Amino acid sequence: MFLTISATGGAGRPATDLGFLLHKHPDKAQEFTTSAGPAHVFYPEADAERCTAALLLDVDPVALVRNRGRGRGAAPDATLAQYVNDRPYAASSLLAVALGQVFRTALRGLCAARPDLPGRALPLRVEVPALPARGGVDTVRRLFEPLGWAVEAEPVPLDEEFPDWGDSRYVRLALTGTATVSAALRQLYVLLPVLDAAKHYWITAEEVDKLLRAGDGWLAGHPEQNLIVGRYLAHRAALTRQALSRLELARLAQADDAEAEELDNAVDDESDTEHAPVPLAVQRRAAITAAIRETGATRVLDLGCGGGQLLDALLKDHALTEVVGMDVSVRALQAAARRLRTDRMSERQRERLTLMQGSLMYTDDRLAGYDAAVLSEVIEHVDPPRLPALEYAVFGSARPGAVVVTTPNAEYNSRWESLPAGEFRHADHRFEWSRPRFRAWATGVAERHRYTVEFRPVGPEDPEVGPPTQLALFTRAPQEAAA
Repeated sequence: MFLTISATGGAGRPATDLGFLLHKHPDKAQEFTTSAGPAHVFYPEADAERCTAALLLDVDPVALVRNRGRGRGAAPDATLAQYVNDRPYAASSLLAVALGQVFRTALRGLCAARPDLPGRALPLRVEVPALPARGGVDTVRRLFEPLGWAVEAEPVPLDEEFPDWGDSRYVRLALTGTATVSAALRQLYVLLPVLDAAKHYWITAEEVDKLLRAGDGWLAGHPEQNLIVGRYLAHRAALTRQALSRLELARLAQADDAEAEELDNAVDDESDTEHAPVPLAVQRRAAITAAIRETGATRVLDLGCGGGQLLDALLKDHALTEVVGMDVSVRALQAAARRLRTDRMSERQRERLTLMQGSLMYTDDRLAGYDAAVLSEVIEHVDPPRLPALEYAVFGSARPGAVVVTTPNAEYNSRWESLPAGEFRHADHRFEWSRPRFRAWATGVAERHRYTVEFRPVGPEDPEVGPPTQLALFTRAPQEAAA
């Protein structure tokens, strides 16, 4: 199996920066032991203008057969196909595993020697001379073009001497585009086995986490998401449903925090032209922290914490001894850590803060036992049929003493002149509720889970359409809290 990745230099940036990003020196040929066999990394060319790194995986199909049965769930195969196959020659899940092992640090987007490099998008070209592609060239294009790659995919004929026999299921692939090396490797890590549509190892629940880590930042918005997830997880129905549910929530985390702040500020600018307005996002955080303070909570969950703006506000309240931020996106949690400067926190401050990955589509024992939880601008990003799952995970399973929920007031949208009629405030919103609709939902939640609920306005309140944001404070009945 063979793959090359090339970078082009320019604007004072040498192409050999690729060596720093891959953590493999261009002057050396290196060999690595992988589960599929020895992998070799070398550079056919390396100068300031162009640098190419090659990965050659030397697969021994006989050794693979001998090792079968040692792995969990392996099943014997009595046919010759286990010995005579395309594994030594065509890119597949074996090459994806080798990518993950040999370029592990590059996949994670880390470079200690040059920390400025991983975030830079570079002009890249990736070439795979033999790639199994179930669905042919059309499927290759459907998978890579939405990611910004220019795709060159040439079908490999079954036999060049007999063109009438038609094409094989293999293609020669070349991708050209501008991307970070980390993003390119993570996309290859997922899409190579997806195109092959056959994995060489047993699929377990751990594969969902691997898929979401590698797909962070690009898979949630991919138009072929269902195809990718289904093939990657070998069409295991339960695992596929779990992955798709978690990806649905990841769309919220991928929304740019700066854009959300800009939208909030625009609402305020138009609602009060005589005085310098306090941004709605600031007013919302103040309303949430005030509600939390009223409950007397000391241990608080911020569910769907995103980039950490609310976490920052909560940590400033010294009455809170424990603050937990949970989000489905690793990228969002990394952004929160940067915002909060966790690497510079005092030991006492770090002990108060926990960041963890998780999905509100599933019950999670880690969320039990807290005094209060916050769902700030979260529910409107969830498809309505999935709201009962979120409701049960928070109110039925975790059951904090109090829950604060905020969501946009759809009635107020008519006061926002820059928002076209009928459109939502954010492209990822699945709904925006009027005050009666939100009250009906919240009242039903309170009745089903034995909470009381109180409604409060957030932001300037219009006498006709109400405030821009609506807040519900749920409190467990005293006997329930004692239980």
